[in-house]
Amino acid sequence: MAGSFLQVLFQAHANLTPSGAHLAAAAVAAEEENVTWSPVEQQRLLELGHRPLKIAIITALGVLITLGNAAVALVIASSVSGWSRISRLFLLSLTGADAAFGLVVMPLNLCVSLLKDYRDGPDPLCHVVAFVNSTVYATCMYSLAAISAERYVAVFFPLKYASVLTRGRALRVIAFAWLFPPVLLLPISLPRGIIEVHFSTASLVCNPSYASNVAYSLALTAFIFFPCASVMTFANLRLWFAAKRQRVKLQRHAAGGRCRPDAAARVLVPVLTVYYTCWTPCMVTILYNAISGSRVPEWVEFVAVWLPTSNGFLNCIFYFWMNRSFQQKFRLLGQRLCLSLCPEVAQALGCMVPTALHAMAGLWDDNNCLQERSTSVSSTCTLLTRATETHT
Repeated sequence: MAGSFLQVLFQAHANLTPSGAHLAAAAVAAEEENVTWSPVEQQRLLELGHRPLKIAIITALGVLITLGNAAVALVIASSVSGWSRISRLFLLSLTGADAAFGLVVMPLNLCVSLLKDYRDGPDPLCHVVAFVNSTVYATCMYSLAAISAERYVAVFFPLKYASVLTRGRALRVIAFAWLFPPVLLLPISLPRGIIEVHFSTASLVCNPSYASNVAYSLALTAFIFFPCASVMTFANLRLWFAAKRQRVKLQRHAAGGRCRPDAAARVLVPVLTVYYTCWTPCMVTILYNAISGSRVPEWVEFVAVWLPTSNGFLNCIFYFWMNRSFQQKFRLLGQRLCLSLCPEVAQALGCMVPTALHAMAGLWDDNNCLQERSTSVSSTCTLLTRATETHT
């Protein structure tokens, strides 16, 4: 499916844009007619020549994000051992925001970049696309911050978890993560609003011209990136230090002082590292464009704009696939699906018989009821809870 989609995009690109052979033909014709192109036009033609490679990268990334988050949503929709209902609500919110990268942002920008003839001046369609892009990006950051806050409460206030994070409060936090960004970013959707929007052939997206309103651009970073980054950094660092102290205590009481695996570092360090790696270049580019009014080089802009979307796929790895309960539940659902579709092949591969699957499912569901206390969403929080119980 991805291959046929790429072929359609490439064919549309060949028909609608002067890239590849069309670009070469245009250059030869211009040379024969002694036409001189301005540096801006030369840069645009060069960027159009790189469009097929960029489309391939964006499409591959979109397929990974969509498939990864579809599998995550399938597992979270059912009960997972050690994950409370409140935790699953936050995780479903993050999964929805990440999936929007592959289902909305990427197809929308690719279609617009291939089918629209861009001119100078206001473009209502490009304003709408830029508004959708910015909203999804902001919602993803707020969802990540909400999960970090939920994990912090689950670990440091386990006895008060049920009273602090009730279902109603959790839904209000999730609603804020989804509804506040559209309100904050609404001016981007207005063609004659307070900020201009242009289509970038370097990144193949409709981007706000941040230099057209420096105050509003700085306000966006102040209300979106910096608060979310602060919450994530504070919560995850506190969790890491608490896990480190608990690990040292357990090593002292363990027989022979054997070294225990540092599970917290394997989860929290990659989470923070990936977050800042994916989002910082985008924020720096926004600030640079807003303050200086200049563009960054072509591939720097492309990477800075699309790198945050890769966070939507990496979240599947760090928040889900590194969790043992999630892996077990995913294997169970995969075996059920395989047995229902191809029972002969499933049994040949060594999958369990249906009766065994149902028995294990019942066992896991019972375990999930017992775990419906204040365990957290990631293996780190489960680590801290179990470590405390073991020490006690």
